[in-house]
Amino acid sequence: MTNDDISPILKIFAMPVAFIFIALGILTVLGGHITPGGGFQGGAMIASGIILVILVFGLDDSPIELSHKYISIIETLGALGFIFIGLVGLVYGGSFLYNVGTDFYSIVPNFIVNIFHYPDVTNAGDVPYFNILVGLKVFVGLTAVVIAFLGFKSVAEEAEEDD
Repeated sequence: MTNDDISPILKIFAMPVAFIFIALGILTVLGGHITPGGGFQGGAMIASGIILVILVFGLDDSPIELSHKYISIIETLGALGFIFIGLVGLVYGGSFLYNVGTDFYSIVPNFIVNIFHYPDVTNAGDVPYFNILVGLKVFVGLTAVVIAFLGFKSVAEEAEEDD
């Protein structure tokens, strides 16, 4: 099935549904510290919205452009941010991923606690930030897999046409 064979109704339907998936994914990531879900689930929801658009419109005609450079930057930020916050816990709390935003044992200096204190009544500390970073990694990872598969498929189709 080529991109021209896809119904215009499906193309009209895909974008609003994708934005709903993306919005619900962001909501899941940001509320993951107080509700079921979190970074992985929210990242998968965001990726499903992007994947829906890519599958309906095709890799080349998709209105959502994700370049290799953009994907690399987002995934690197997610990984480095997770490691950085984990190391802050190691340096100031004594263990990797110590929750310096809540500081259960009062061993972290106040200025560090204030930096990582999440402004929420539940006071989850670092957990929301970890959810955001994991959500970025999952979103980019799942989307990159689908983009790679679609790229391989188009290369295989071109090779068949040449034969």
